[in-house]
Amino acid sequence: MKKLSYLLFFMTFFVNAQLIKTTYHDGNQKLEGFFVKSKIKNPKNIGVLVLPAWMGIDEHAKEVAEDLSKLGYHAFVADIYGVDKRPNNTSEAGEIAGYFKTNYSEYQRRIQLALDELIKHGANKDEIAVIGYCFGGTGALEAARGNLNVKGVVSFHGGLGTDISRTPEKINCKVLVLHGADDPYVPQKHILEFQEEMRNSKADWQMVYYANAVHAFTHKDLDTDNSKGAAYNELADRRSWIAMKEFFNEIFK
Repeated sequence: MKKLSYLLFFMTFFVNAQLIKTTYHDGNQKLEGFFVKSKIKNPKNIGVLVLPAWMGIDEHAKEVAEDLSKLGYHAFVADIYGVDKRPNNTSEAGEIAGYFKTNYSEYQRRIQLALDELIKHGANKDEIAVIGYCFGGTGALEAARGNLNVKGVVSFHGGLGTDISRTPEKINCKVLVLHGADDPYVPQKHILEFQEEMRNSKADWQMVYYANAVHAFTHKDLDTDNSKGAAYNELADRRSWIAMKEFFNEIFK
């Protein structure tokens, strides 16, 4: 029994030790992200930046980073809000996320700072992708809109709306949007405006719809009741992960 307990402790410590807590700053604002090194051969030192949902860094984002490392990528989970700015509830999360969506240049700057940390940990500055979930999915699109130096971006059930008064600039990276077909939080108006934005930006973009999927369909901590507007969908989760992997195979060759 003691041997089993020791083994379980060692395994837990080893897994957690793979995620390296990293402190960095935006001016006086302290930020705290998590890095994990590729667990298999990664000769090009490809990196993937993970942008969390609106509650900030959570177990879901950390698990995604671990899974990416198993695929052969260095991964970094970005801190967009700051260590003393974590929302305590969804109301606060909506307010803080809304601020960054409106002040998108600040969102882009926080993403760039996280990219810098990923590069400091060994990722090739010219071989990077950004993925994001919900609010982080919006961030992935902002990385594309801001023409940050990335090969591609992937938005999982992210918000697509943006200020239509913004002048679309040419988007140089490739864009993949993975969207729940029944997501009640992304109105058709936003979808059509986003698609028009991609055309005007001359972007190389793709958008995949998943049947019977609503918002946050990759989050296993949610139940499967679509009537709540945000629910886990195992099939959409699996299919979207496969789509991301195929996208990576294309952009990183």
